[in-house]
Amino acid sequence: MLNFQLSEEQLAVQEAARDFAQSELLPGVIDRDTEARFPTEQIQKMGALGFMGMMVDPNFGGGGMDTISYVIAMEELSKIDASASVSMSVNNSLVCWGLEKYGTEAQKQTYLTKLATGEVLGAFCLSEPEAGSDATSQQTTAVLQGDYYLLNGTKNWITNGSSASIYLVIAQTDPSKGHKGISAFIVEKGMDGFVVGKKEDKLGIRGSDTHSLLFTDVKVPVKNRIGAEGFGFTFAMETLNGGRIGIAAQALGIASGAYELALAYSKERKTFGKPISQHQAIQFKLADMATQIEAARLLVYKSAWLKDQGKEYAQASAMAKLYASEVAMNVTVEAVQVHGGYGYVKEYHVERLMRDAKITQIYEGTSEIQRIVISRGILK
Repeated sequence: MLNFQLSEEQLAVQEAARDFAQSELLPGVIDRDTEARFPTEQIQKMGALGFMGMMVDPNFGGGGMDTISYVIAMEELSKIDASASVSMSVNNSLVCWGLEKYGTEAQKQTYLTKLATGEVLGAFCLSEPEAGSDATSQQTTAVLQGDYYLLNGTKNWITNGSSASIYLVIAQTDPSKGHKGISAFIVEKGMDGFVVGKKEDKLGIRGSDTHSLLFTDVKVPVKNRIGAEGFGFTFAMETLNGGRIGIAAQALGIASGAYELALAYSKERKTFGKPISQHQAIQFKLADMATQIEAARLLVYKSAWLKDQGKEYAQASAMAKLYASEVAMNVTVEAVQVHGGYGYVKEYHVERLMRDAKITQIYEGTSEIQRIVISRGILK
């Protein structure tokens, strides 16, 4: 049975996220973007409200909510500030989920409880200067030395790079085994030899702190390894399958936010003696935007529903991310067009949403990688 009705709890989450976005994220969002300033205070408040560990078991300080509630919150926050929502996505989808599913009881008690409550932020460290889409080409190494590993290498494009305290790091433990020689580790900020590198100056999501990370002979205890040696690549890919749902929801939110601004503006702006919403050229743009957003929302909700039902969702999440990110680009470009000259200036918000939209086609698997995942799924 198809049921498109949101539950009372889901509607309450939507309302809470919408209110928070308007009251806490909207003020100062343009300045944070211009100055590339991390929304520290806003992220702390999101943690206090339970947004940073929404799906984590309440026994570990989380909200125990379903994935649909999570994507609803992601969409509402992303309408206003994608820099804040990407921190939430990484913390929920990549860090908390991976630890809760594959971590030991001790790892959960030590790290997950602080992450789920938003007391600390997490980061997921897979990409490297020479290993982006080709994640099997890990150059970072972890060499076993008794009861610890010596970690050496560089990671880049790391979201929450300087703001995180807990980092999930993917590294080679046995290069002779290829992707089966890759392992995953929990690294803490402050460990000797771990340095946060340069901050990237980005086109969009400028408030999000994206850094390179440098590891030089960092001693990581064996007890900080996630799963068995050689499990790291599988861990990373499994985690990214869920992470894509979060980014798809972010893309959906960016598109929705731009559409809502364009719709409101079209009713106020007059040309040739009438609101521009009465010109068919604008009406058709709005119709296309609304249709694309609705289609994207159904794909995102379906992937979240499959995950909640314990069904296979890798292909659905890839479809959701691929389509929602393309809709985000299309809709934000059109929203700028509807605004005309005003769309090109910062105070109307749509130019920022257009810049923020682009990254959704790139991170947590490019659109090209999503097509590989989808095509493998339909051909197997």
